[in-house]
Amino acid sequence: MALTKLILAFGCAASTAIAFSGDLTYYTPGLGACGKPNTEADRVVALPEGQYCKISNPNDCYKCGDFINIHYNGKSTTAQIKDKCWGCEGDSIDVSPTVFKELEALEAGRIQVTWEYA
Repeated sequence: MALTKLILAFGCAASTAIAFSGDLTYYTPGLGACGKPNTEADRVVALPEGQYCKISNPNDCYKCGDFINIHYNGKSTTAQIKDKCWGCEGDSIDVSPTVFKELEALEAGRIQVTWEYA
């Protein structure tokens, strides 16, 4: 009985994830706001200022290391939060080229996506 309630509770929580929408662009990652170095091959995302922690030391953001799911044109991928995007407006996000290429060719440069915290 308790297991059934747990499964039902988890299912309800998972189905109520808040979806965000905005532009997806790519960048060349380096030392991220989370305080760790990243490369173009890493599956990283930089959150917009409004979604990133509002604390004096960005390295201490509790979201660092969490994941988001990104959706575009019937495709989905996952990226790990490792950086903050100071130039992203609204709920737009910046990802490594590796993540971008899973959704669209780099030549597109900017695409409209939806995303949510995993």
